[in-house]
Formats: sequence, structure tokens, C-alpha cells
Amino acid sequence: MSTTELTTEGFEKAVTDNDIVFVDFWASWCGPCRSFAPVYEKVSEQHEDVVFGKVDTEAQQALAAAAQIQSIPTLMAFREGVMVFRQAGALGEKDFAGLVDAVKGLDMDEVRAEMAKQQGTAQ
Repeated sequence: MSTTELTTEGFEKAVTDNDIVFVDFWASWCGPCRSFAPVYEKVSEQHEDVVFGKVDTEAQQALAAAAQIQSIPTLMAFREGVMVFRQAGALGEKDFAGLVDAVKGLDMDEVRAEMAKQQGTAQ
């Protein structure tokens, strides 16, 4: 599957309506973003069952602000509507492919239990 351009209007629906969603926050003037783009595209073509979205931080400034993007590229991964990964900086193809496999392999019951435990101790 190739990448999909995400906007403020469609972001939440993309994250909640799909099992696994990766989001690349980028800008055309950003060198590391331009370097990561072909890696992101290539890995996206190897995983038909995953949504790979891109957010142009210049065109979607409100969405970038809501996501608290401080530097780009920033990569996020969502599984069953839960953010399970967030990192600024570009990844190499091998690392990114490994990350996709890791997110696919997550036990979401375990993730939710850990989140509940953390929220319980934070109160």
C-alpha cells in the first residue's frame, strides 16, 4: 500500500478505523524528511495490511500543533487507536521495517494493561 496524505479532518478517522497506522510528520524544506520519504514509501509497499499516512506540517499546522510536533521528521505508530510509538528523526530501511514488524507483533491486551497500571499510579 502506498502512503496516504492525512489532514486534520481525516486524521482521527484514519487512526481509529484501521488496526495499524504509521504517521510521518514532514515538511518539503526538511532534508532528513526528504531522505526518509523513499524509505517510508518502500516499506509501505511491503505491508498491504498497514496504513502509512503522511502529514505535511506546513499545510497541516493545526494538526502538527495538536500532535505536539517539535521536530521533523517525527514518526508515530498507532495500534487499535492507541499510540504505541513516537520518535523524532529519520530511520533507516532495516530499522523502520523492524519497527513495523514489532508493532504488528504487539500484544494489545498487555499494552492496555500496562497503560491502565501507569494511569493508576499517576493519580
